[in-house]
Parts: sequence; structure tokens; C-alpha cells
Amino acid sequence: MRLGFGLSQEQTQKLMMTPELRLAIKILQLSAIELTEYIEQELVENPVLEVVEETAEEAEEGGNNSATEEKTKDKSDEGPDIDWEKYFEDENGRDSGSPVKNDRESPRYDNFVAEVPTLNDHLMFQLSMSKLNRKERTVGEFFIGNIDDNGYLHCSADEAAIHCGVPFTTAEKVLKTIQGFDPLGVGAKDLRECLLIQYEHMGLGNDLLKKIIDRYLQEVAEGKMMKVAKKLGVSLQEMQEAIDSLKELEPKPGRKFSPNDRTRYIVPDVVVEKIDGEYIVLVNDVSMPRLTINSVYREMVRSSLPDHEGKKYLEAKLNSAAWLMKSIEQRRETLYKVARAIVDFQKEFFCQGIKHLKTMNLKQVAETLGIHESTVSRATAGKYMQTPRGLFEMKFFFSSGVSNDHGSSTSSEAVKKIIKELIAEEDTAKPLSDQKIAEKLKARGVDISRRTVAKYRDEIGILPTSRRRRY
Repeated sequence: MRLGFGLSQEQTQKLMMTPELRLAIKILQLSAIELTEYIEQELVENPVLEVVEETAEEAEEGGNNSATEEKTKDKSDEGPDIDWEKYFEDENGRDSGSPVKNDRESPRYDNFVAEVPTLNDHLMFQLSMSKLNRKERTVGEFFIGNIDDNGYLHCSADEAAIHCGVPFTTAEKVLKTIQGFDPLGVGAKDLRECLLIQYEHMGLGNDLLKKIIDRYLQEVAEGKMMKVAKKLGVSLQEMQEAIDSLKELEPKPGRKFSPNDRTRYIVPDVVVEKIDGEYIVLVNDVSMPRLTINSVYREMVRSSLPDHEGKKYLEAKLNSAAWLMKSIEQRRETLYKVARAIVDFQKEFFCQGIKHLKTMNLKQVAETLGIHESTVSRATAGKYMQTPRGLFEMKFFFSSGVSNDHGSSTSSEAVKKIIKELIAEEDTAKPLSDQKIAEKLKARGVDISRRTVAKYRDEIGILPTSRRRRY
């Protein structure tokens, strides 16, 4: 066989990811807040983009105001018609020399805080108000700096004494002071110490509860109440009362002081409203800036610029701006179509509640709209829908299900709702087992195994049978 070189032509079709397609995909998967931030960044980088300051409603209102001004123009010659008495009223709605007429109390400025105080800020404020001297406050600052978000201390008194150069007794005194701060239980090294601190400061006076906290926390957490009651020589009723008191204590005293970076505000991307019995879908793009292309730069490109490089730069920026505006419009249309399909498919959920949520997957919506599944996935990822039944992530409506006697399937979310209702109605002295719940679901036409019941029960945070029983 003889080998050689040669030239040949071949025509093939390939799907190429153009920059415009990448931009459209990126814009589609952004949430409302992320898209607003992206647009603001583009406004900084692209000089040909600008924000439309006046909406259509404002323009129409402005036109009406102009017409009104034309009608009243003839009256302007008669002199200004000004209500001087109202003009001299101050911002509180009263005359400068008259007593207060407004009975409604003005809002206090301390209600408007810039940010929620963190646990560290809360403890440092209490430390500054304590009776410790300057050296002891330095030790206290070291302790507070080693307290995590849950309120637990990650250093010992020995380490604080060595680091701050003070006697061990001084470090121990400061630690006791901090452990008396609000919230109760802060500064403990573990759960046992945290609960004991709360027990002492709250003055509960229950010796049985103190013994449980001190020696049998693990056994109680595992639901071994009978074993612990036998060791302590008490009845199950007394044991149950002590555990009820134990549940009132806070295992993580610092969690109500969440760090500022964990605060997340959800802006719904889609709003569903019920008007005259029909569900109307609205894409929430009110907060987004309205973009347009600066007319000056557009005319500069149309004219013959002497600088060829400058014209080339402007053309590139104009093309980028046009594709951005087109991608935003495509995102709005795709998001509306997907949301409309979800509402139409899950209409029983919107009318009757979560127990009527149907099983639905991306493929069903994609086939209905004639688009690819990945497009539906990008359009729903990280986005939220505000409905008359609450705020839901759009992925919530895509759930798996279990078969029922009607030949169809029931959504897993609907099954969880039924399980929660069955457990809420159970006899606490004889709680339902997972097998019994499976049998009750089967009687309702939902064919589900015991293991699946246990899985769903864990997902909704319900304890097993042995730990739900009350004596």
C-alpha cells in the first residue's frame, strides 16, 4: 500500500457556540438580582449603552400634564395663585409657630438600622458595659474573638492567660463573666456546658434535668428514655417532663445573630396573580434598568468618521449593546413561556394546594414549548415564583412521584404533605410506624414502600417512632 499526500474538500455541518449564543445562555440563567448587577456592570464598560430614565406611563402622564399646562396658560397672566398658608407649613404638616396638629407619632430613627448586629458586636457591647478593668477587657476581647457563630468557645482559659499575659485566675474570671452575657449559654466549650450554663442562670431547680444534661444527653438524643429512667430510678412521666424542659433550652445560642453575609433577599423573577378566576403570569423586570443605545454614538457610526479605529471600536460596542438588549428580551420571553407552562400544568396546585401538586419533569415542559430541556433547566435554575400560595423556587414544581391507583403518579411533595398530616393527627402515646403510614397511604391510593416513607419523613424533619412517643 502506497502512502501519499493530497488535498481534498469536504462540507460538514457543525454546531458552533458563537459569542452571541454564549451571551444569550448566560443571560437566561441569571436571576433578577444577578441580571441587574450584570446590566449595571455593562453600563460602566460600554459607553454606547444608557438607561431610559422615563417610562411610557410617565411619558403619557407628562403629555397630559403638558396639555393641562396649555389649558391653564391663559390664567397665568392673572398672577400666581399660591396658598401661602400651606407654603409656610414645615415638613411635619404644621405651622412653624403653631402647636403640633398631627397626632400620629413620627417614626423613631433607631428603627432604621444599616445592618443587623452580629454575635461578636453584641458581646463586645456587653463587654464594654461590664465592670472589668482594661487588662481584663483585653482578655475578654480574646475570648469573644474565639467564639463561633453558634456561640461556642474554641480556646481554653489557659490559652487566653498565656496569650494575654495574665494569671489563670484572671482569665477564668473573665470567662465566667462572658458566660453570663446574653444570649445565655454563650462561651461554652460544648453542648453539655452550654445547657448547664442556661440551667444555672435560669434557676430551673430541677435536679433530674441537671442529671440528664450532665450525664445522659447522648442516650436521650438516641431516644433511650426507658434506659435512662431506669438508671435514675424515676418514672417515664417524670422523665418526659424533664425532657420537655430540656427542649426549651437553646443548643445554639448564637444562631439568632446570623452574620451579615448570610442575609439573602429573594426577589421573585415571576409573579403569578389570580384575577377574575384566571392566573396571570408576569415577569418581574421592574427593578431592571431599561436600556437603549445612545443616539449620539449611533449618528457617529453612521457618519463618515475620519478615525477608522474609532469607528471600528464604536461598531463593536454597538453590536455588543444590541446583542445584550436582544438577549434580555429573549430571556424575558423564554421565562414567561416556561412559567406559563408550569402554571397551566400545575393549575390544580394553585387552586387546591400542595396535595394536588402533579409530577412534572423538564422534558414535558420542553416538548410543550418546542425547546430543549437544557433551556428549561437554565430558565428555572435559581429563580423564584411569587404565587397566591406563597413564594416557591421554580425547581419546586419539577418533582418526582410515586404511582397511585388511578394509573398516574402523585408528587413526592404531595406525599410528604400527607405524611405530615397523618403524623400530626396520631396518638402520641402510640405513634404511627413507617409501615403503618405506608399502609394508610396505600388505602388512599398511593403505593409507597416503608423505606420511602422513612426517606420522606427524614426529609421533612420528623423524628422516628421511638423518639415521637410520649409517656
